[in-house]
Amino acid sequence: MTLNPSEIPEFQLQRNALGRLVYTGADGVAHEGITPVRAFPLSAPDEGVSLVATTGQELAWLPRLSQVPQAQRALLEEELAGREFMPVVQRLRSVSTFSTPSTWTVDTDRGPATLVLKVEEDIRRLPQRGRLLITSAHGIVFLVPDLNALDRHSKRLLERFL
Repeated sequence: MTLNPSEIPEFQLQRNALGRLVYTGADGVAHEGITPVRAFPLSAPDEGVSLVATTGQELAWLPRLSQVPQAQRALLEEELAGREFMPVVQRLRSVSTFSTPSTWTVDTDRGPATLVLKVEEDIRRLPQRGRLLITSAHGIVFLVPDLNALDRHSKRLLERFL
């Protein structure tokens, strides 16, 4: 399916009785349990959203989420929010050891949390200056939006691993 970047395909989106998303394309075929997936969730969250069937087939490509009608966009954003759970680290309280694995106690935008850092490679620098992703041993990804905005104690703890 080749689209002009400014085109949004015609489709309907609703939730079924079980709360799963149902996509109905211009052909009238309904697909239950679709999953929206952002192409660039961190660097360009509004650009490039794929609607994927349970089989893994891409049903539609949305060049810009902001161009989708409000009712459908609200359903997509709600689904994406559940899929892209990413707590934002606001402060590092403590680190059990400066070697890995280590247990970290942090404050996030969703409350206090404890995570286990398996290896130092689980801390990834993003292209935007000062942004980091920290993946816990349980697979939860924590975002540090700006290393320089952290308090002095947090920076010192984190810099030992960078």
